[in-house]
Amino acid sequence: MAIIGIRRLRYAVSDTSVARRFFTDFGLAPAGNERPGLFTLANGAEVEILGTGDAALAPSDIVGDGVHEVAWGVSDEASLDALAANLGQDHALEQVADGFRVQLFGIPFSFLRWTPQSFANAPDAVNAPGCVRRLNTHRKWRRRARPKVINHVVFRIPDFEEASRFMRARLGFRLSDVQTGFGQYLRASGSNNHHNLLFLNANANFPGCDGQLRFDHANFGVEDIDELMIGANYMVRRGWQPSDIGLGRHRIDSALFYYLPSPAGGEAEYGADADYVDDNWVPREFDVPLFGYSHFTHSVPAFLETEPAWSFKYLTEAQVAEGVAEGMDNV
Repeated sequence: MAIIGIRRLRYAVSDTSVARRFFTDFGLAPAGNERPGLFTLANGAEVEILGTGDAALAPSDIVGDGVHEVAWGVSDEASLDALAANLGQDHALEQVADGFRVQLFGIPFSFLRWTPQSFANAPDAVNAPGCVRRLNTHRKWRRRARPKVINHVVFRIPDFEEASRFMRARLGFRLSDVQTGFGQYLRASGSNNHHNLLFLNANANFPGCDGQLRFDHANFGVEDIDELMIGANYMVRRGWQPSDIGLGRHRIDSALFYYLPSPAGGEAEYGADADYVDDNWVPREFDVPLFGYSHFTHSVPAFLETEPAWSFKYLTEAQVAEGVAEGMDNV
């Protein structure tokens, strides 16, 4: 069951014109006048902006504007058929173009046959004292950020641990890391991203968590720190609200980040230089959740005014497997 990544994010928004202008400035490519709310990325993934109540939106329990459907790309017909047979045992499936749709934990998920488009990245070599990797050559100069892929999507969900177990036991997702009481990071089996999906604890003691199912943010991958910050500067110059935290780097997946509040709901994140992993990766548990949140931030937020204790541990294979087995009766 090779799920290879995010094929499409479908947003339900109150003001479609403002949301479309935001994503145009953000660097996504409008697909054309026939579908004014559709945007494409270099690998063929899509973002679609729809008005709240649009007939194309599946029913969901998600509160507020934001992503109301995630379409997962599936590598081949056999894998798609296997997923349908698995989920069809105890869920109602809706046939859609290139696949099917199902509601899980109040979130509509589609599974679509997909072959991503190839594209090129050429990040500049990095110099350091005593380690010259870029001689007589300056770094690229850019005008705009142009995200190439959708790396991951994040939801705040009340029973985040049960949802995580389901994704692993029934859909083949891998556990990458855990922030105790805060969230679980999941990687699709056919992807090398550290995570394609993060379920946050909707009841966590963290800003914006109010116990309800909500979209939190989506991460859009750019080439390097320069493209990330060019994008951030451009958005501010276009009048969009800047990040409260600014540039930062997560400790839990090593990624550089810049979060922008989005009129489409939640936040849109520029991301770069994250960890890429495979099945040899050993999951970790960050039992002090905020230790995993950031290695650094440009503007220290209130919840990080005190530096978190350094604390994490590697999970054994038995511990990882136990996390799935505990909830098997319910999945």
